[in-house]
Amino acid sequence: MKSLCLFQWWSQTATVWFGDVRITATPAPAAFDAQASIAASHAPPADFRDQPGSFRSPLMRDDGTRVADASQWPARRAEILGFWHGEMGAWPALIDAPRVDLVSEEQRDGYALRTVRVQVAAERTLTAYLLVPSGTTGRRPAVLTVYYDAETGAGMKPPSRSTYALDLAKRGFVTLSIGVQPWTVDDHAFYPDGIQPLSYLAYVAANCCNALAAMPEVDPARIGVTGHSYGGKWAMFASCLYERFACAAWSDGGIVFDEERGNVNYWEPWYLGWQPGTQRARGEMTDPATRTGAYARMIAAKHDLHELHALMAPRPFLVSGGSEDPPSRWIALNHARAVNALLGVSDRVAMTNRPEHGHTDESKAQLVEFFVRELKP
Repeated sequence: MKSLCLFQWWSQTATVWFGDVRITATPAPAAFDAQASIAASHAPPADFRDQPGSFRSPLMRDDGTRVADASQWPARRAEILGFWHGEMGAWPALIDAPRVDLVSEEQRDGYALRTVRVQVAAERTLTAYLLVPSGTTGRRPAVLTVYYDAETGAGMKPPSRSTYALDLAKRGFVTLSIGVQPWTVDDHAFYPDGIQPLSYLAYVAANCCNALAAMPEVDPARIGVTGHSYGGKWAMFASCLYERFACAAWSDGGIVFDEERGNVNYWEPWYLGWQPGTQRARGEMTDPATRTGAYARMIAAKHDLHELHALMAPRPFLVSGGSEDPPSRWIALNHARAVNALLGVSDRVAMTNRPEHGHTDESKAQLVEFFVRELKP
């Protein structure tokens, strides 16, 4: 005798009866739509909408008066930029067309992988990886990726998900992957005197941007920058301090000062805490008296990184938030939104969120889709 098979459907589950045996199954979820997700990521949740928090508005001038309209913003922007460069140390002169020397080249699946030496300062070069999509004709958008090493971004250190240069090259971008180990600050071998290391890294990135802009494969008006964690801090400072970057994505670097989170450690000497002759013990900030360098001065004067975010306007940026940049960071981002509103533009500030620090497949797809949306390969 054959068993009777009956189907019952409720919501998203299916119940199947084979005689007296019940089997319940949930259909496979729909494929993740990164494009739709990014399109929906430009508005804060209701809990954080229009909340300024304790941050001083970047539209407030140093003399206490407020910027009234878009025509007054350039002067205020210059004031903010001047303050940060003053605290962190002035950059050396930028290199208009940095030298890029080809070391080797090999053809990979869909792109050429070129090992290059790129000039990042007057007397300094870095080994980097330049990825150029196969069949490139005309000028394409480009993205600079920054991290501890150049190999990760180029997809040469699996199983890392921070393979931005590789992923973007497969979507039609020219990409340049660079890396610097931050602890070279211990003997100050990489960083010049008189400038905070994180600002100098931004200077290095700015010269790499210029190097990309000079390449015949690259559209100089469509260059972005991205990085994760340490690289997220680096990408944020680079894009905010150098206006030639058309857009940026910052992955869970900590977009405001936050001493309750050990990974948002701008106090460390390889970020903003460099102070010759006075170095605190490495690790979490438990005693305010141990703050050093530009970081100590900025905290004392109640400056915060939302001022840098404002320098991006009207250029778009994405915060790919994880454990260090939860949804509550929208309170800081509301100030960048306000500057963009003053300039008459919208949808220039985006944030996605995941629980953990590292990328998920979905968050990485969102980051890639952000650049596709903004730079249009």
